[in-house]
Amino acid sequence: MKLLARAFALIVALSPVATTAQDNGKKLKLLYLTESQGFRHGSVKRKSADDLAPSEVAVVELGKESGQFDAECTQDIKTITAEKLKGVDVLMFYTTGDKLVTPETWTAIDAWLKSGKAFVGVHSATDTMKGFKPYYEFINGSFDGHPWNAGETVTIANHEPAHPANKGLGEEFQIKDEIYQYRNYDPKAVRVLYSLNMAKCKTKQPYHVPVAWVREHGQGRLFYTNLGHNESTWTNPMFKQHLLAGIRWAAGLETGPAAPNPELSYREQARAFCVVAGGEKGEALAAKAEKLPAATLEKLYEKIDQHRRAGKDADRRNALRDEILKAIE
Repeated sequence: MKLLARAFALIVALSPVATTAQDNGKKLKLLYLTESQGFRHGSVKRKSADDLAPSEVAVVELGKESGQFDAECTQDIKTITAEKLKGVDVLMFYTTGDKLVTPETWTAIDAWLKSGKAFVGVHSATDTMKGFKPYYEFINGSFDGHPWNAGETVTIANHEPAHPANKGLGEEFQIKDEIYQYRNYDPKAVRVLYSLNMAKCKTKQPYHVPVAWVREHGQGRLFYTNLGHNESTWTNPMFKQHLLAGIRWAAGLETGPAAPNPELSYREQARAFCVVAGGEKGEALAAKAEKLPAATLEKLYEKIDQHRRAGKDADRRNALRDEILKAIE
């Protein structure tokens, strides 16, 4: 019965009669960029110039089904100009490439967004412009590998089930998709909504891996989700609900907090380290970590990052592991 109730809730959430467009009755205009200058994901690969990619089809359909927006899809960054953006409410990236956006184009996007518009980043939006600081600081992360590959089912913790960008997904859910880990991630810059529940994932790493987050940028808003690698993800009602909720929040159709929550990242980092590196004492250590002061957890967050960055230096990693576990014990 719970599964049936949840499925019904998702269908209602996506139904044109269950949602309304903006208060003035005008649909949002969403511009979806899927240009790839590096690896091209199957979700954004077009069979021909006349076809749309699987994710593009899904976004166009989602706009129609929900009644919330009209979507225009492009695989050419040159489409995005200051003049073009005047008619756009939501700009959505599923992109790759370190030379995708020129400084001039980013200046136009930045000004447009700060004026009160919406930016939605999907999956490899964090595998874009990794050498361009204004962009990676804005999106708040750069691709640094994906230990959780496309065939793995992961468990995701929903940290704020009541947040409008998390609508309908409960406190925890599972999905088969590829998950990134990041560099250039600043826990003080964003509000994390979802993370991997490392204790319940097959592939376990001793650090926090956020999956979705939000932030304000001037008068505008960013919603980012790491999900969307697999083509099948784009037909998953749960993901479609997740994406629609994020678009609505970013566009200002829903109110909900965007204040950064670094304490959550500090706590999740310590918990992940304990359950993975703590052996049989892992859960007990995680419970102890929960009670540590925020200032202590912040310091541990940095130590755990050092442990991760130590890479194949076993002596350094072991020394840091022992130091971190001792601090928690």
